[in-house]
Amino acid sequence: MEWFDDLIWGSGVAHSVLLFAFVIACGILLGKIKIFGISLGITFVLFVGILAGHLGLKVDHEVLHFMKEFGLILFVYSVGLQVGPGFFSSFKKGGIQLNMLAAGIVFLGLIVTIIIHFATGLPMQTMVGILSGAVTNTPGLGAAQQAYYDVNDGVGDPTIAMGYAVAYPLGVVGIIMSLILLRYFFKVNFDKENEALQQASGQKKQSISLNSLEVKNPAVFGKTVRELSALAGFGFVISRVLRKENDKVEIASSQTVLNEGDRIYVAATPENSEKIATFIGAWSDMDKSAWEILDKQLVSRRILITKSNVNGKSLGQLNVRSNFGVNITRVNRSGVDLIAEPGLKLQIGDRVTVVGDEGAIKSVEAVLGNQLKRLNEPNLIPIFIGVALGVLLGSTPFAFPGIPQPVKLGLAGGPLIVAILISVFGPKYKLVTYTTMSANLMLREIGICFFLACVGLGAGEGFIDTIVNKGGINWIGFGVIITVVPLLVIGIIGRGVFKLNYFTLMGLLSGSMTDPPALAYSNATAGNDAPAVSYASVYPFTMFLRVLSAQLLILLFL
Repeated sequence: MEWFDDLIWGSGVAHSVLLFAFVIACGILLGKIKIFGISLGITFVLFVGILAGHLGLKVDHEVLHFMKEFGLILFVYSVGLQVGPGFFSSFKKGGIQLNMLAAGIVFLGLIVTIIIHFATGLPMQTMVGILSGAVTNTPGLGAAQQAYYDVNDGVGDPTIAMGYAVAYPLGVVGIIMSLILLRYFFKVNFDKENEALQQASGQKKQSISLNSLEVKNPAVFGKTVRELSALAGFGFVISRVLRKENDKVEIASSQTVLNEGDRIYVAATPENSEKIATFIGAWSDMDKSAWEILDKQLVSRRILITKSNVNGKSLGQLNVRSNFGVNITRVNRSGVDLIAEPGLKLQIGDRVTVVGDEGAIKSVEAVLGNQLKRLNEPNLIPIFIGVALGVLLGSTPFAFPGIPQPVKLGLAGGPLIVAILISVFGPKYKLVTYTTMSANLMLREIGICFFLACVGLGAGEGFIDTIVNKGGINWIGFGVIITVVPLLVIGIIGRGVFKLNYFTLMGLLSGSMTDPPALAYSNATAGNDAPAVSYASVYPFTMFLRVLSAQLLILLFL
């Protein structure tokens, strides 16, 4: 049975693979257990890893380090690809506010750390390690270790890593428990939060008035919709025209000519509704339900974009109204509905809702593709190009005046930023960045599981000894304070003062702590992409602040 002992306690490839598989599988199984209706999900992978490390099960240090960083890269890159299409629009709507709140969490954590340092006399390098573990920020730990190493002429301090290892497990739990406490403190109702999200995404639609009008103004007879818009001088959209001569409804385009007695379906702001009625001629007695009955003459169909020559083209360039007599009413990208504006650039994998005649829609299908098999083939080149560029960005040092050591975004911040950028701008350069939702989730879950398993295995050895004999119990308490206090303070401000949606708040708090497990918990709890969007909105800026602040604490207090 020597081969079996070597497999369990050895250090070969088979041992490493077996240990990773065991830790991850057990962690996922335990994560399905609910306590008081609450499950921590795959976070249990971390705790199983700690237990395995404590029992003496080890993985080669270089292998462990590689798998941890590679898993983290896979996770954040997948998140970036998913939320990238909606990232910049979300930043415009409230991203500055979210980033300021996230910065408040970072600075509150620094203040709490400094207060504990002076109150207890614990060395700042140890406190920075506890801080990095409490906020689950590995790049900050690496930055602090490098800064201390450089300041002390090549001599390191093991208490930095030990403080991180002791504080990290309860840091993960503390973040999730803070989310749960805020949920019960504000008595959050998930149905109401979902409804609020839907209303927020449909605000523009709710501000539009839909009107039925009859063409009676002689000045309008024979004019095209484009000419009409130029004459009116205010905004409106004619979507349907019911012809008087044959009682057939058709999609309106800029070249559609209006004749006497035609009835039109117009979308305009409430303040412009009276103006357009006066300009066209008169109100019609047709209501919305009548138009819906007439629309049965038309067909509504979702078409999947699979042709590479459409990738990166705008809706205005396709000009489907004039070319085919159909209308694109909605664009769904990565589960997010986008407004079908002329300037919106389409990407492979988008699902567009097209309304029009059956024959015309078939012609549009031929142009856009609508062949699911094409999407089943993975587009690996953009993924690996993006990962390579992300690692390059994360490894690039940025020098700032007054700071002796350069600052880096790290192997988490760099890939996330590049994934967001490549998902938004890649189609412009003919890069197909589309991955199916199932493929994205697979990459994401594999990445986070490997990351958590590695962190647990690395922290398990010496974990109990540090807690029992080296003051680690106090360190754990300090870490919990650093974790919970800033989150609860800013969480109360974000929800109570700024009225943030709870799902958005979950992503904000998770991103401010750069914590993938908390994001995984938030996504599973919310059942939508709101946490991921706010997480990605604050993550890059927060990562920069975490890395910079960890180095500054070492440089300023030693």
